[in-house]
Amino acid sequence: MSPHRIVVPGEPLGDLSDSWNHCVGSGRLDLALRADYRDSLARVRRDVGFRHVRGHGLLSDGMGVHRTSAVDDRVRHSFTYVDQVFDGYLDLGVRPFVELGFTPSALASGQDTVFWWRGNITPPRDHGEWAALVRALVRHLVERYGLDEVRTWPIEVWNEPNLRQFWKDADQAAYFRLYATTARAVKDVDADLQVGGPALSPGADEWWAPFAEFVGREDVPIDFVSAHAYSSGPAQHVPFGTYQTLAPPQALLDQFDAPRRHLEGTALAGLPVHVTEFNSSYRPDNPVHDTAYHAAYLAPVVTRGTDLVDSLSYWTFCDVFEEENVPTSVFHGGFGLLTHRQVPKPTYHLYTFLARSGRRVLARGDDHLVCAHDDGRVTVLAWQPVGGTDAPHAEERHEVRLSVPLPGPRAFLRRERVNEHDGNAFAAWRELGRPFSPDERTFDVLRDCARPAVEHRSLPVRGGRVALDLSLARHEVTFAELVPVRVQEHTGLDDRRLLGGNDDRLVAEHERS
Repeated sequence: MSPHRIVVPGEPLGDLSDSWNHCVGSGRLDLALRADYRDSLARVRRDVGFRHVRGHGLLSDGMGVHRTSAVDDRVRHSFTYVDQVFDGYLDLGVRPFVELGFTPSALASGQDTVFWWRGNITPPRDHGEWAALVRALVRHLVERYGLDEVRTWPIEVWNEPNLRQFWKDADQAAYFRLYATTARAVKDVDADLQVGGPALSPGADEWWAPFAEFVGREDVPIDFVSAHAYSSGPAQHVPFGTYQTLAPPQALLDQFDAPRRHLEGTALAGLPVHVTEFNSSYRPDNPVHDTAYHAAYLAPVVTRGTDLVDSLSYWTFCDVFEEENVPTSVFHGGFGLLTHRQVPKPTYHLYTFLARSGRRVLARGDDHLVCAHDDGRVTVLAWQPVGGTDAPHAEERHEVRLSVPLPGPRAFLRRERVNEHDGNAFAAWRELGRPFSPDERTFDVLRDCARPAVEHRSLPVRGGRVALDLSLARHEVTFAELVPVRVQEHTGLDDRRLLGGNDDRLVAEHERS
């Protein structure tokens, strides 16, 4: 039985928040020195419009900021790589979302590290020296880029200190001390710079109350709070890969909303909330990231999460990312919206579709978002709802039936589709035999197969409305644009006479157009 046709209101419900593309995640920052990284960032900036980039390792040894002389232990703060990375961002029209971490090894209190590139996770052995490092860095940024510019860069203190992998022993008191030292050092440079934290991982809600109490009691500066969201279960390892169970998409939305709920009634209530990492799986080698299912899974998260937080940062924009060592295959389950060499994944198209949506929201639903542009165009982003591991398998077809307001007499419909077959480079890669390192011709094939399927047709407008029927394939995300058509008179033109005669077979088509 066909689903009920949903009548889309003519008056907007409000404006579409831009929190969905405020920020995007990145591999460690010294990867920004690579051409593949820069080419990928240029593409997502152009197609999606991300405005900030956040990545680990700004103060780690790979960026060479904290240097010690081998002659006399003299310290020098070097910004050679920082300048190259941030200059490159600004050249592309994106800004840093600055994450301060990890500890330079010459300043660290221990040798515990995370990732194969060995980011040091121990507290600084000397908090005064750490504060001097932070002040020197922030002062340099202000001198190089200008105070007004750097005031637009959020500065986050550390990454997931509630996890032993990222902060020695997950020592809460030690992190609070680090946060206070860092926040005050930032404000020493300028009181209007934005500083915040604690960048908690999922499942750490017990940190919120003590953090709020500490910041309030000690009068520590804070301009925003930050947290992360993932919906996957324990890792099931296979050679060079990982599988995991997934909770329903609603689990991510619940995590987005957690900071506000837990901070209600505290000194931090009402502060901006930035989700500085989110994805389905927290593993950079989980094949689900490469699939059409993943795009459909995240569609309600991205479209509804905008109303819960001030930014939600997809982790990450490309597969130039090496936390678990160098990837062994072009498709390897990486976090990225793009593979190496800029092959778009289905979730990339979810983001490009949203970037082309109108700014005024007309309707939202479990499987659609309808928006209007100021010039009269109406956009429909629709998807097949999917659940997590325990949900029933998705049907082969999903119907979305809408009655869309549009001025007449006719509408031009342009529709793009991404599903298990269309716009799906991962599917093409499997059909090509899963090559580890494609040659240039194969990369071209993959990019061609990554393009969404396109269709177009003319539709009648009756009573100021278009009956729009969208039949979606399994795990499909689709984008439809309805354009009001103003028919112009072309004297003497008659498409029935294209071959010089009077072809009655074209009468119906002539009347439709």
